[in-house]
Parts: sequence; structure tokens; C-alpha cells
Amino acid sequence: MKEYINVIGAGLAGCEAAYQIAKRKIPVKLYEMKPVKFSPAHSNSNFAEIVCSNSFKSSSLTNACGLLKEELRILDSLLIKVADDTSVPAGQALAVDREKFADKVTEAIKSSSYIESINMEVGSDISLSDLLDNITIIATGPLTSDALSGEIKSLTENQNLAFYDAAAPIITKESIDFNIAFYGDRYGKGSSSYINLPMSKEEYDLFYNELINAEIVTLHDFEKREIFEGCMPLEIMAKRGEDTLRFGPLKPVGFTDPRTQKRPYAIVQLRQDNKEGTLYNMVGFQTNLKFGEQKRVFSLIPGLKNAEFIRYGVMHRNTYINSPELLDETYNFKKCHNIYFAGQITGVEGYVESISSGMVAGINATNRLLGKKDVILPKETVIGALAAYISSPNEHFSPMNANFGILPELHEKIRDKQERYKKLADRAIDALNEKISEI
Repeated sequence: MKEYINVIGAGLAGCEAAYQIAKRKIPVKLYEMKPVKFSPAHSNSNFAEIVCSNSFKSSSLTNACGLLKEELRILDSLLIKVADDTSVPAGQALAVDREKFADKVTEAIKSSSYIESINMEVGSDISLSDLLDNITIIATGPLTSDALSGEIKSLTENQNLAFYDAAAPIITKESIDFNIAFYGDRYGKGSSSYINLPMSKEEYDLFYNELINAEIVTLHDFEKREIFEGCMPLEIMAKRGEDTLRFGPLKPVGFTDPRTQKRPYAIVQLRQDNKEGTLYNMVGFQTNLKFGEQKRVFSLIPGLKNAEFIRYGVMHRNTYINSPELLDETYNFKKCHNIYFAGQITGVEGYVESISSGMVAGINATNRLLGKKDVILPKETVIGALAAYISSPNEHFSPMNANFGILPELHEKIRDKQERYKKLADRAIDALNEKISEI
């Protein structure tokens, strides 16, 4: 094995990984297909190009993404430092001047004597297999090229390499009103693992009318065909007829409302989304509604009036692997320890989340080359909790962003949400500071 590490992809995760390796004085070969070839969403030749919003979300420590950024600052993240340096006014959020951000990241990476930038499409100009004699981090993002996607499929033995992300919203269990909700499976079969939300005709009619009139997100042209062929958005299904949902994901047959001892007019089902049972997925609620509209419309469902949404539904082009089967908590590929993955291809959702995965992969790839032990960050931290989430068994795995729901619960019950979040943040920072000497 040669004394350098390959990093494929110079997006947010790839640049952070390359920086973490280079700062430990290990040479990096950074492969980036731009400007030789651009994805359908990219147009700038710089590294770390931000395609969508310029917001890195909240900076508050009582927000999980704000806490994640603070953890990354403590661990000397290049990309968060650049984001801070190129920030623009955005209230409590960290937003950046996208052009200056990409310029400064590119300058920092290209000025490093330990990083060699190679403009070449892996999977086309050079085969992925040609690189795997060396430790390699694959950080090619949600728009991985078709050529490289094909090689990754072969590498992972075709395990669930998704080409679009049709994920339903996820809410916290503690925010569900169990005066209305009840456990049970259709016709009483199974282990009663679903949470059910019964609706009367009046409640359904109100929900239905708000749903079909809600504002939706405009998709890129290249996304529309893939998404609509693969999975029908809830609002589109609803517009096919008032009863379409009642014969589809909201069908009430096989259930009895404990309050009325009658079959509901419609029923929404929630499925457990994490091992701890603190998060639940809204079954069949893949949607293109804007996030604010999801909060407004879905809160009309009986039992969800005070629902805490830790992830909203999304439908967009997104390539990701079946990480719970394939990766460990260091983002290392279980079947070949030379390989790491990082970024949204692992199932972390969002800019800052991608940066965190690049950091963990970069640190651990370096340690493997140097014969040092793995660095697994505490699950009490958001960085560690994300790594644990994407590597834990999950039959219904889909991308996840930073949220307090994936952190271990506090030993004490705290009803006030902001106070509870502050306790979680304090615990995370303490756990990280205890671990930092090993990193």
C-alpha cells in the first residue's frame, strides 16, 4: 500500500476529508470530475459548490444542527471555519456567500502541499477498481455520475443504491397525542408495532382540502422523470380523487378506533424509525410540499397537533447506499477495509451532516494508514449519533439529518423543550471534550 489516500469527490464531504488527512501530514490524491464533466445541477468549477440553499441552518446550540456545527468547530473543521468566514446576515442561521465560500475552500485545498487535485471522472476516465489498492474515500454525493454509480453497485453487490430520495417525514414519539393515537396492526395481525391516527370524515375532509391546495417545491427538470416513475407524491395521489388516499396509504380497513369502537373514516400509520423507538416515520407520506406547508398540513392530522418534525418529507435525486448493511461507525466499508464512504451517499442529509461524515472518514482513513485505532465519537454527540444511525440495523433506512431525536435520551425527564435541548447540547460538548485527546 502506498503512503497516500485517495478521496473521490471534492464536494463538502470530500474537501473536509482531504483537509483532515492533509493536516495529519498524509498525502491525498483528490479526484474531481469538474470541470471535465458537470453533473446536471452543477455549473461552477470550484470545489465545495453549494447548489441549493446557501443556509447551513441554525447556529443555536438548542438546535441539533447548531450543536453539530459547534462540535465541528471544536474538532477544527475547515469547511465550518470557511462558512463562518464567509457568512452573510441570516438571523440565527449560518448562511454563506456561496461564491466566496467555494472560492475559499478551493484555495485552501489547492494550496495544501499534501493534496494533489486530479480532474478526472472516476468510473469513466479511470476505474474505481484501479484505486482500491490504496485506502480510498468515496464522497461523490447525491448526484454521483452514472459510470461511477455502476461501479459502486458492483462493489456493494447492488444493495439498495437508490437513485431518488422519496423519504416521508419523521416525528418524535413524545410529541404524539396518545389520547387519540393507538398501537396496532391491520386486523390485529403482527406485533402491534405501528402507531395509528384515526380520522373522522370531517377531519379527513379538512386535511384533504388543505393538502391538495398546499404549496409544493419546484423540482429540477432532470429529477421529475425519475421521481414520478419511482414513487408518487402524496399530494399528487390525492388530486386523483377525494377517496384515493382512503384506498391507498390512509385506508382504514382492519382497524377499530378505541374511542368509538368503529372503523375510522381514514387512518394514518406511523412506523418506528430507530432502534430506541423515539422516532416514527409517516407511512406513505412521501411529498413535494414545502417544509412549512408540511408542518401546517400534517399537524391537522388528529394526534399530530403538536408534532415535532425532526425531518420533513423530501423527494429529489439522491444516490445513497444501504449504509446499515455496508458501513460501520467510522464510515468504513465492512467488506473491504480500504474503502470509506462520506457525504450524502452514506445517507446523511444536509450540508453540515455531510461535512461531519467527511471529517470522521478522513480521520479514520488516516488512522488506518498509520496503524492507529479507530476513532468512534460518543453517541451523545451529533457527529457520533449520525454515524451510529447510518450504521445501525434498519429495514426502512432512508437519509437522516441532524436532530436531537437520534441522541440517547437524558436520564431525567425534562418537559420544557428548550431546557431539554440545552441539557443535550451541554452533555454533547462535555462528551466531545473528554474524547478530543484521542483524535
